[in-house]
Amino acid sequence: MSQLGQPVRAGRQNQPSQTNEYDDSPFTFRPATRDRVKARMSIQGVAGSGKTWTALNIAHGLNGGERFAIIDTERESASLYLGVNGIQFDSCPMHRYDPRDLVKALAQAAKAGYGTVVVDSLSHFWKGTDGTLDQVEKAKAKYGGNSFAGWKDGTPIQNEMIDALLSYPGHVIATMRSHTEWVLQENDRGRKEPVAVGMRAEQRKGVEYEFGVVAEMDVNNRLRFLKSRCPAFHQQVLEKPDGIRDIAKPFLDWLNDGTETVDPATYIDDAQSDTATADSLLALYREVESRGLLASPFMHPETGQPTSLGAYIKERGIALKNAQQ
Repeated sequence: MSQLGQPVRAGRQNQPSQTNEYDDSPFTFRPATRDRVKARMSIQGVAGSGKTWTALNIAHGLNGGERFAIIDTERESASLYLGVNGIQFDSCPMHRYDPRDLVKALAQAAKAGYGTVVVDSLSHFWKGTDGTLDQVEKAKAKYGGNSFAGWKDGTPIQNEMIDALLSYPGHVIATMRSHTEWVLQENDRGRKEPVAVGMRAEQRKGVEYEFGVVAEMDVNNRLRFLKSRCPAFHQQVLEKPDGIRDIAKPFLDWLNDGTETVDPATYIDDAQSDTATADSLLALYREVESRGLLASPFMHPETGQPTSLGAYIKERGIALKNAQQ
């Protein structure tokens, strides 16, 4: 089990009117802008399709050749590629797969300043030891053995993990195993032979909709884009892709084609500022909310435990308001 500690969450206060200042967000419209964004990519496929190697190459390219982070559930198989083509990364091996542990690992990676994180693989946090399915199985005892009711506990845990992935302040690439079926296909000699074919990803159904770019790989190392907000990848199929040249470069060109955005570190500095007031923190919360960064994984500056940027701003803002009374 990860030794990163338990996540810290701001509890509800005794004065609901103050809490509602944060919970009751106004609905406002503002001019749309095309901002620079970070990569959110998933690669799914059967065993041996090249998911890990491709993800590492893409991460190397996205991160400008600098050292990046990998959250490794595959018994450190990624380390076999360390140094190949100059790829350098730091690894956080995981042996149990509670989704809340992934949130903690992401908070540590954000604190360390890694510009890119690879999760290899996200499937373990669904069906591995202590994964979401295990959490539902454990929770059902509270509801008379009702598995459906167990999702009352499992769904929030799953959602918090996905929110932390999507709110990470750098690029994120997640690999996922595919459900495998064997089908007969004709080979180059005109004979039928059984071939492993990947079906949907081993994660919660519909998880692919959360990523901006989704690709699948087959046993021949062929990569096919299933979904892409990046126009360069629409309906593209790449044979044995070079992750740096074929994917990272055009991806970066598109990601960086927009208005410079505020560095999330600026929001963190503002949240911790000694001059912050209850009103300024509420305004900061609204700004962070509008940027979709409330769930950004964040290390609590006082406890040193994982939390989220939004929870910390809210916690401090309410504390300052209470101190004024």
